[in-house]
Amino acid sequence: MATGSDKLRDRLDRATAHLDPPYAVVDLAAFDANATALAHRAAGKPVRVASKSVRVRDLLTRALDRPGWRGVMAFTLPEAIWLARAGVSTDVLVAYPTADRAALAELAADPALAGTVTLMVDSTEHLDLIDAVRAPGHRAELRVCLDLDASWRPLRGRVHVGVRRSPLHSARAAGAFAAAVAGRPGFRLVGLMAYEAQIAGLGDAPPGQALLGRAIRVAQRGSYRELLARRGAAVTAVRQHADLEFVNGGGTGSVAATSADPAVTEVTAGSGLYGPTLFDAYRAWRPTPAAFFACAVVRRPAPGLATVLGGGWIASGPAADSRLPLPWLPTGLKLLGAEGAGEVQTPLTGAAATTLRVGDRVWFRHAKAGELCEHVNEVHLVEGDAVVTTVPTYRGEGRAFL
Repeated sequence: MATGSDKLRDRLDRATAHLDPPYAVVDLAAFDANATALAHRAAGKPVRVASKSVRVRDLLTRALDRPGWRGVMAFTLPEAIWLARAGVSTDVLVAYPTADRAALAELAADPALAGTVTLMVDSTEHLDLIDAVRAPGHRAELRVCLDLDASWRPLRGRVHVGVRRSPLHSARAAGAFAAAVAGRPGFRLVGLMAYEAQIAGLGDAPPGQALLGRAIRVAQRGSYRELLARRGAAVTAVRQHADLEFVNGGGTGSVAATSADPAVTEVTAGSGLYGPTLFDAYRAWRPTPAAFFACAVVRRPAPGLATVLGGGWIASGPAADSRLPLPWLPTGLKLLGAEGAGEVQTPLTGAAATTLRVGDRVWFRHAKAGELCEHVNEVHLVEGDAVVTTVPTYRGEGRAFL
């Protein structure tokens, strides 16, 4: 009797029978279902789509056309300008500070563009750099967002839980910086962001590591309680100096929890639209896998082994097995520990390897989301057992932003 995995493999194989691997597909039914689920988990607060997790303009627009989705979180200023000029959104927040002088000059010279794009800042050095590109009075007023560091620092700071982002960690520091921005001509502080990576970006149920999972959950509960109070205090302190339009937080892994924070007005998500393997390690919600890439079997080096061409599409982050692509279909395939996923070839073992023939496809899932699109020029969009359209990735449009 065919399983769900068997049916999915058969459907993807039939939809792409006319294509030669390697190629990437997005299952639109799963993509749309994930978009609906994320909006539902946001409980009425708008979801800003994280462009770095999608990297396909047509799919960014598809998400934004759905109820509950509003605005883009870009990862570089040149990307934000491109998306704004292309009409993807009239509300583009750059998630990271920029030192791109050419892009800053372009933004500062265009009042309409400056009203669409919001820059991320966390120090007066950022303001100084912008002023050096084009001085106040000779440019459009620039919208800026304060980046509040959301990491947890228990035991009086002797322990650091989370990523190292902004130097602004306390409500007092946030308020002081907001006052500094308010005192600088040419800037308008419109937002505050606090991304709790240790909650949103860390799976709390790592496979086969029950003790680690419990430790992660304990740390996440402690971090959430601390951030709830500190973020609220920071928003209060900043509002003394600025009329904030939005307070942004969260990611796919924390949409529901972050939305429950009364200080937050919107959440961000993007990876959950594709459902990469990192989110298989979450208990609260797991997206339906929607993005896949296919590689062709090109040889059988020994009994029980099948080798595909390519496959080494490794995700960013700490060098670990969790960053390797996962051979997904047919089920029962595994990477070899001695070789892993190779740039040019990837040998696979497991029960399913004995059934594969030269020319067969193996379907992989990437560990992360948008990074998949750095390897292909286009993505084939599948409905049922047919490719309904093919759309370019950022790479396919000649846009490599990082």
